[in-house]
Amino acid sequence: QVQLVESGGGLVQHGGSLRLTCVTSGLMFSRYVMSWHRQAPGKERELVARLSTTGTVIKYADYVKGRFTISRDNAKATAYLQMNSLQSEDTAVYFCAAQGIWTSPPDYWGQGTQVTVSS
Repeated sequence: QVQLVESGGGLVQHGGSLRLTCVTSGLMFSRYVMSWHRQAPGKERELVARLSTTGTVIKYADYVKGRFTISRDNAKATAYLQMNSLQSEDTAVYFCAAQGIWTSPPDYWGQGTQVTVSS
């Protein structure tokens, strides 16, 4: 059974930082593209960042470039999202996801972790 479990969300002040962690099990982690997505109340889910299997190819949404960093540890089957300079607009539920092909929709999703940025 494949599981993706996010943690690290919470309440943070404007300008603060959080590090999200996505621990996976039940899949060949090193063979999956990992990504982070977010969904704010009343809005559609959107891509935040995507990372190739080897960590050499990265895509960021324009609104997080320079502030967020996606990374992975294949030995630990874990993905991370370091979020700095957080803004109120970053308030959302953050989901990690795994997909077999860069251009395909995610095959697996985590349950999400809430990030709330207070102004």
